[in-house]
This record gives sequence, C-alpha cells and structure tokens, in this order.
Amino acid sequence: MIKKKLLDLEQKFPDVTVDYYCVMPNHLYFVLFKEGAHAGAPLHEIIKWYKTQTTNEYINLVRQGILPPFDKHIWQRNYYEHVIRGENDLYEIRKYIEENPLKWFYDKYYQK
Repeated sequence: MIKKKLLDLEQKFPDVTVDYYCVMPNHLYFVLFKEGAHAGAPLHEIIKWYKTQTTNEYINLVRQGILPPFDKHIWQRNYYEHVIRGENDLYEIRKYIEENPLKWFYDKYYQK
C-alpha cells in the first residue's frame, strides 16, 4: 500500500516523477523530480496528499481486521527534504537509499 500510493503520486500530480525509493518497516525514502520550480502543487501539498491517502487506506485495512490499530498517528508530523544539487548529489542519495535496508538490523526500532 505504501509503494502503490507513492507511485500514485505521478497520476495525481502530473509534474511529479518518483525517481527512486525504498520502503522500510518504519520509514520511507524517496526521490521526487518535479518539473518547473513554481508549476503545479507545492511539495508540502504533495506530501500532505500522500500521508492522507496512506492513512485512510490503513484505517480501511484496520476496519477489515487486516492490520492492527495504531495509536494517534501513522506518520510523524514533519519530513526531511533536500534539494538535489547535481548528478553527484543524486548518485549519493540513490546510493544511500539503496544501502539503507542493510542497516535495518542496527536501527533502534529493529524487530525480527
């Protein structure tokens, strides 16, 4: 569901392309390309839509007995954003995203 809704961003926001992503057990990394600096929806509206869609889907799955209920919020209030400044920066971010699952064992929230 997290991946599907992430890829749905491209249909909802035609100026957005999901370039690279990794869904982790307790967080998500992704790179978005957005055409035009001031065209289309601003980033905070894109993220708000995504969080709303995934939360609503999760609630539906809880009601069906498929997923466990959650306490208060599914998503943290804020998010980290970084403007990519060139090919080397993009390469390093993609590498970080790709290698991150290997570090899950060391995460303070790791569970088998």
